[in-house]
Amino acid sequence: MNHKAYEGSYHGEKAVWLQHGSYEAAILPEIGGNLIAFRDNDHGYRFLREPEADEMESFKSNPGVHGMPVLFPPNRYEGGKFPWNGQVYQFPINEEETGNHLHGFLHTIPWKVEGFGSSESESYVEVSVTIDEHHPVYAMLPHRFTFRLRYTLNQDGLAQHVLIRNQGTSSMPCLLAFHTAVNAPFAPDSTADDCIVRITLGDRWEMSDRMLPTGKFQPLTPEEEQLRTSGVNPFFDSLDNHYTAVPQNGRNRMELTDTKLGKTFVYDVGNSYKEWMVWNSGASRKFFCPEPQINVVNAPNMDLPAEEIGLFGLGPGEIWEACSRLYLKN
Repeated sequence: MNHKAYEGSYHGEKAVWLQHGSYEAAILPEIGGNLIAFRDNDHGYRFLREPEADEMESFKSNPGVHGMPVLFPPNRYEGGKFPWNGQVYQFPINEEETGNHLHGFLHTIPWKVEGFGSSESESYVEVSVTIDEHHPVYAMLPHRFTFRLRYTLNQDGLAQHVLIRNQGTSSMPCLLAFHTAVNAPFAPDSTADDCIVRITLGDRWEMSDRMLPTGKFQPLTPEEEQLRTSGVNPFFDSLDNHYTAVPQNGRNRMELTDTKLGKTFVYDVGNSYKEWMVWNSGASRKFFCPEPQINVVNAPNMDLPAEEIGLFGLGPGEIWEACSRLYLKN
């Protein structure tokens, strides 16, 4: 079995590479702990959208639309305001067109490599970031915590394990998403027309002109009904939509099928993620982002029951964790 884990580079940036059988993956610890590549080298499949060498500078300036960026806290917050436990945190306005804060703080900062290794059974890497009073993020999100990511590569594909530990003395918000960018098509000789996608979504949230949920739902279009049942081309329309997640057969996942090859790429996110964002870059016909999300967009500013919108915290010393898996099935 071909397997190894090693430090190397990715277009000039520090990377940790994993190999196991035909699978290969790479993570960029100094650019948000982003799992930037997941490939099947025997078949030339690239499952995640990767920046090319001449795109690295634009990627580093906006690292949210390649690989698997960590959004913590995720998506938009009205006017940058984040009410929590009687206080209101003020996040920077970084989306001028809506006047909102977008995507949190962890996908743009350096992470620490805790370790990596390889055996006959798997290759792995673990990275972490610790926020305390000495970290710049603390000024905006004043909580002490550690966020760990472990990626494991083996014959069953790529597994992701997330662990967040509150190391402070008060409850901290635990809101998370991954802006996972999936190539469609993922095979070199296929086209966008060969792609069919299914996602375990439920209702679509109505969004305001500032891309914030109004608290109401909208009826699904016929194509969206197909998206959650029989499948539909991922570029049937320009999508930037917010949905509830409703597991099917006990699983919460996205399935992208290449009808030309008869193969399906599965992104099984587990049942801890209660919402989906689905964005396809203006129906780009190149990639789309099925984004698993714990919470509803702008949850701290919504007048709905916290349990319904995924607004919860971790008490001192508490841990939240979840596992996801990406793999290919015939």
